[in-house]
Amino acid sequence: MNINRSISAVSLVLLPLLLAGCRKDEPDAYGNFEADEVVVSAEGSGQLLRFAARQGEPLAAGAVVALIDTTALALRTAELASQEAATVTRTREAQAQIGVLEAQLATAREEHARTLRLFRAEAATAQQLNLAEGEVRVLEERIRAARAVTEAARQEVGGVQARAAQVQEQIRQSQVVNPVAGTVLATYSEQGEFVQPGQPLYKIADLGTLTLRAYVSGAQLAAVRVGQRVTVQVDAGEDARRGFPGTVTWISPEAEFTPTPIQTRDERTEQVYAVEIRVANPQGMLKIGMPAEVVLAAEAPARRAGR
Repeated sequence: MNINRSISAVSLVLLPLLLAGCRKDEPDAYGNFEADEVVVSAEGSGQLLRFAARQGEPLAAGAVVALIDTTALALRTAELASQEAATVTRTREAQAQIGVLEAQLATAREEHARTLRLFRAEAATAQQLNLAEGEVRVLEERIRAARAVTEAARQEVGGVQARAAQVQEQIRQSQVVNPVAGTVLATYSEQGEFVQPGQPLYKIADLGTLTLRAYVSGAQLAAVRVGQRVTVQVDAGEDARRGFPGTVTWISPEAEFTPTPIQTRDERTEQVYAVEIRVANPQGMLKIGMPAEVVLAAEAPARRAGR
């Protein structure tokens, strides 16, 4: 009887300690891993002459991933260059004509002045004076017309150069340059296909660091802050868990209902707050969509999955 009482007393002392140890090891939040995915699209139209993106393979930032056929653009460039050369020639001819007309106008004005003096001295007729004045007016009008032609030609040259610059930009856009370093998650086109501007070619993401989007209850919210170090745990096989250090980078200012894919022990209708945790993934063990648990105490040990 005394032995049974002693065992009961010891159990009453140890049971709270065991329960406390289990509670300490319980996760505080659940979530799934996400990545900053970038969908790279074609900027130009034409046939894909080269397409180097392969699903699962890494790509460096700035790498030329695809090349769109630029044959039509090259022909358009040559055509515009020919137009520009012809317009420049026409401009020079108009300018030369203006020079000739201005020389003729100077002579005509001298003749008009001489005729005017003779007319005043009654040594020339009114008809001669009118002819001299008419010659001056005709030359002035021809000069104005030549200058208008020259200005129109200059504007045409500017328009041709602007169109040529647009074609050069289209040629530049025919090279698809990878914007960020990462791993190709999916491809949507194949070499030889005809693509249009805005058509998705592939999706890429930096898997070296992933974001865990998890959810905490209102009661836990006070214990979470931006910059806080936490422990993220994932399945490691054979009912084991592996822990990764993470940093809280964002906390939602508004509550929402727990998303269906998140498995928690609370009711689905309970309102929670979303948090984002950045986790380094140098060995590539973490995957997009992988579920994980969060222990707010950064030094929390990894636990067996069955506990």
